[in-house]
Amino acid sequence: MRIVIFQSLAATALFLGSSASYAVTLDGGAVAAPDQYSAKVAADILKRGGNAVDAAVATAFTLAVTYPEAGNIGGGGFMTLYVDGKPYFLDYREVAPKAATRNMYLDEKGELIENLSLVGARAAGVPGTVMGLWEAHQKFGKLKWSELLTPAIGYARNGFAIAEKQYQYRDDAQGLFKAGTNFNDYFGSMQVGQPFKQPELAMTLERIAEKGVSEFYQGKTAELLVKQMQADKGLITREDLTDYKAVWRDPIAINWRGNVVYTAPPPSSGGVALAQLLGIKEDRAADFKGVAHNSARYIHLLAEIEKRVFADRADYLGDPGFTKVPVAQLIAKDYLAKRAAQVNPTAISATDSIKPGLESHQTTHFSIVDRQGNAVSNTYTLNLDYGSGVVVKGAGFLLNDEMDDFSAKPGTANVFGVVGGDANAIEPGKRMLSSMSPSLVTRDGQVTLVLGTPGGSRIFTSIFQVINNLYDYDMPLEKAVAAQRVHHQLLPKDTIYFDSYAPLTGPVADELKKMGYTLEDQGWNMGDVQAIRVTGTALETASDPRGRGVGMIVK
Repeated sequence: MRIVIFQSLAATALFLGSSASYAVTLDGGAVAAPDQYSAKVAADILKRGGNAVDAAVATAFTLAVTYPEAGNIGGGGFMTLYVDGKPYFLDYREVAPKAATRNMYLDEKGELIENLSLVGARAAGVPGTVMGLWEAHQKFGKLKWSELLTPAIGYARNGFAIAEKQYQYRDDAQGLFKAGTNFNDYFGSMQVGQPFKQPELAMTLERIAEKGVSEFYQGKTAELLVKQMQADKGLITREDLTDYKAVWRDPIAINWRGNVVYTAPPPSSGGVALAQLLGIKEDRAADFKGVAHNSARYIHLLAEIEKRVFADRADYLGDPGFTKVPVAQLIAKDYLAKRAAQVNPTAISATDSIKPGLESHQTTHFSIVDRQGNAVSNTYTLNLDYGSGVVVKGAGFLLNDEMDDFSAKPGTANVFGVVGGDANAIEPGKRMLSSMSPSLVTRDGQVTLVLGTPGGSRIFTSIFQVINNLYDYDMPLEKAVAAQRVHHQLLPKDTIYFDSYAPLTGPVADELKKMGYTLEDQGWNMGDVQAIRVTGTALETASDPRGRGVGMIVK
């Protein structure tokens, strides 16, 4: 195993320390969360004197109950924080079990075995969520740990009403998980509008509330998880759980138009990608001058930029503990200028000509700001809806299928159609590459925007477009979040994706087709952005109308 620690981050990406003069008092706090239950819990915590981190911990545990398709304790994620004027980043991404091997999802002919990295116990990485929430609380929390789990325990024991949009995934999940998992034993009875109780999960949360993080990784919950692995021929062991660590990292900081954008470093690709998207677009500013929002020319220019970002993502990005990740080079001003010069503003650049440039479905997000101006941008995931479909019997929680985020066969696309290389090949103990990009924008040392979204490889392109909507087109926050989004990722060749919420049709579509693009409804909504904007001392929230999220201002 090669361990390379990169020094971050020169020129366009500077890590800024705390300001001794930092002080802000807002009109209140705010939350934008993916469902009504988690939003209410966060608001209640803020009202009771908890800070943004307390509210984030309580929100995450609540979503593990009320948003089981993505909220979790059996998955992992990233958290970008801004506390007392200083940025932080917490990596609680899952890791590959020690028994994982590079070719574990290939048959004897070297071909991928269908769904093996997506369904069942062998698809699960070692969960990081409980450790991540514990670490954040230990460092910054004010309220008691057990107090923050109380709302989630109540929803698990007493039930919550199944939402219509929640139920839409159920039929797909039931069919996919029918063979080889116990998913339907636990979630097969969900019905829209009916109360849904999870007594085993309630007991698990009660144990974690009482005993802390050690319960999940070394206590009865760990025992039940390992027992499930043994029954289903999974790979996670007691040693894997005991050895799991969350990692505090320096966030990527992008100096942009007088603002600083703080976002996710590797093992996420999201921060590097967002820095590249913003930087290349700035270098091509003349191309965008006077261009109408979501016109054919605008969408083409985005596609030209995005295809180069995805070419770099495939070759260079992975877990920095296992591979040298050239972050500083990838976001350096001269490199972005070189990539920008390759953009063709009037025609499609040939896919085969787009090379790495250096020489040599279901996730969920919430955003929280407290009255002191501290902020949490948190994205965590099981990967696809309901993860691997495996529920830990006796503990009542779903396990992730994050192993699909590795390059199971370098050069072959994963479930999101993204091709990866050797930098993201499977290795024991390695963190799989992610696109999650929980982000914060600050100006003069104070938070002005908190945002993030689920969406797999669409995450950072969605955040990029929301930022464009706000800063280039001066849209109100709600409209910026609701606006049509598109996505291009180099492969499939010359394909631009859209969603049914805001379909790409009419004259704009016709013009793009004449240019040579293939337009495709991707079949699922492009993200579920949760955003908070701070203007002076005033707050506003926006929850993506593509989802069932709720924004609340807490006075």
